[in-house]
Amino acid sequence: MTKTVPPARGTSPIVPPHGVKAAFFILTFGTFVVGTGEFAIMGMLPQFAASLGLSTAAAGYAITAYALGVVIGAPLITILGARLSRRELLLILFLLFGFANILSVAMQTPGTVEIARFITGLPHGALIGISALVGASMVERSRRGWAVGRILSGIAISTLVGAPFSTFAADHFGWRVAYLIIAALGFLTFLGVWRYIPADHPNRRNSPLREVRALMNTQILLTLLTAAIGFGGMFAIYTYLTSVLQNVTHVPEWRIMIYMIMSGMGMLIGANAGAWLVDRNLNLAAIIALAGSALVMLVFPFVLHNEVALMIDVLLVPGFVNALGPSLQTRLMDFAGDAQTLAASLNHSAFNIANALGASLGSALLARQFGYGSLGIGGALLSVGGLLVYLVALALLKRSGSVETRGAIDQDMDSGSHLQHPLS
Repeated sequence: MTKTVPPARGTSPIVPPHGVKAAFFILTFGTFVVGTGEFAIMGMLPQFAASLGLSTAAAGYAITAYALGVVIGAPLITILGARLSRRELLLILFLLFGFANILSVAMQTPGTVEIARFITGLPHGALIGISALVGASMVERSRRGWAVGRILSGIAISTLVGAPFSTFAADHFGWRVAYLIIAALGFLTFLGVWRYIPADHPNRRNSPLREVRALMNTQILLTLLTAAIGFGGMFAIYTYLTSVLQNVTHVPEWRIMIYMIMSGMGMLIGANAGAWLVDRNLNLAAIIALAGSALVMLVFPFVLHNEVALMIDVLLVPGFVNALGPSLQTRLMDFAGDAQTLAASLNHSAFNIANALGASLGSALLARQFGYGSLGIGGALLSVGGLLVYLVALALLKRSGSVETRGAIDQDMDSGSHLQHPLS
């Protein structure tokens, strides 16, 4: 039987029924499964397109449908589930994720498959956001950055292991089998959450209106805007990386996978390095991530013809960009008040907006014949844009005479951001 524990107050972490290690493993495994569900199609797009009689470009609408589901689903689901506990929401959403992937397998026409992918994307943002909140609630306040980074590292691992495995499964058994495996892993995570995640008390007094009202905080909105812009640079480059390797660097086909692995390693290293720095200085972590990503993207045009230098840059770009995730996720916890779940989920909506923004910018630059090197310049501009927004947020906070504290993440906390005493 799952042990019920009261919501965390102050710095007292909640205690999982079967240990913190097991709970963290399940939450990280869950983000790994969700990340695999998102990135799998990018590696098996040719098989997906051929089975539905589509061009590769037309098949890409399934990716767009999923991203749209993430953007819409994160606020919609968390608002509708405002009175549920986090554990209850995780259980419901992993069931939805599993059945939606089965629906993707069952659909036979391009239009219905796109609808299924849209439905599959709906729980994505809430699953990752709530998982980060639950993870942070199980450790001392001073280790929240580590906890968030640990949970988010599952997404990076999905690019290293999950997506390539899905490509292998699609090559040998078809893309539908790959999604069946992902669905099965979603149901397995449901069972893990049922057994290992502590049952927090739901806030039955909460309401969708209260959740939305608490979100209307300038610092929250600017943090989300930082994510929507600042993450975009990585996608301006990553979306067209294969084309760069084939058409500019002239890398043999078999070596392209090495660059993809390096990119995944960069994401994993960045998530953990960013988390480490968050627990020491959150604002510095965000500034280093954004400034560093701008710098390594500016290098991109100059290394296109050098395999080794390009490989290093392909490691560093997602490394710096992904280091931004823990700082923004943790900052949202500090300012969200009664909108903890909604704010955490919207961070991943912002991430998908950045995905669309970066890819669109890259497409526009290439369409205007600026060349592949311009992807680095455009990406750097997005990182600088995100940095400027973040600096504006800090300036407004200082101007108001308020100072951030690393507050609790209690569901029952009083509304309003944590603006009290100086950071220690």
